[in-house]
Amino acid sequence: MVFADFLRSRRRNLLSAQDLGALEEAVADLRTLPARKTFISRDQNVSMSTYLIEGMMCRYMDDRQGERQLVAVHVAGDFVDLHGYPLGHLDHDLATLTACKIALVPHAALDQLVATRPSLTKLLWFSTLLDAAMHREWIFRLGRLDAIARVSHFFCETEAKLRAIGRSDGARFALPITQADLGEACGITSVHMNRMLRELKDRDLLAIHRHDVEIRDLRGLARLGEFDPAYLFLDEQD
Repeated sequence: MVFADFLRSRRRNLLSAQDLGALEEAVADLRTLPARKTFISRDQNVSMSTYLIEGMMCRYMDDRQGERQLVAVHVAGDFVDLHGYPLGHLDHDLATLTACKIALVPHAALDQLVATRPSLTKLLWFSTLLDAAMHREWIFRLGRLDAIARVSHFFCETEAKLRAIGRSDGARFALPITQADLGEACGITSVHMNRMLRELKDRDLLAIHRHDVEIRDLRGLARLGEFDPAYLFLDEQD
């Protein structure tokens, strides 16, 4: 099933079998993408929306010097560019961080779903509003937190999102991205990121073994990062 992780732990009980079946039938193509591939470029017109089945993707923007700032990191279960459906194009780039499997849903098919399935339309709308909530939190993280708190917040958010789709047990999860990627997500250099990871390990909060993250003290990490998962609208937060 393509949409097995869609809104998992987020209003999933409101997605009827009929609506889920209609969403599955709307898929026009399945693709496998290599790691580190820009899939959609800024200002490119789009006629399909991308659903991430496996892997990790990011949205990013470059400054005039070509330095990249990640503005979102996506995991399996995310519609990574559903906002492109009403907008017609993206104002940022969309790229893979790891090898990914995606499903493409034509906007013409979404037109039909929106016209005939109000409950599903509400959940698709919820998905885009959830993106907006995460963007607001991203702004807060980059604008108000210091470096160690930004990193802590990022790891807490990522753990919560992965736990929602069964990819974390609350203590360990795979995160196959680089320190440079982490730095670009947190607005610091890879060298500074290395120092922050070492400090988190010294505080016995978190440790990374290659691409496996070990959360040693989730509450302490959340406290340091001022992380409150309410903005993720997980079912246990209702």
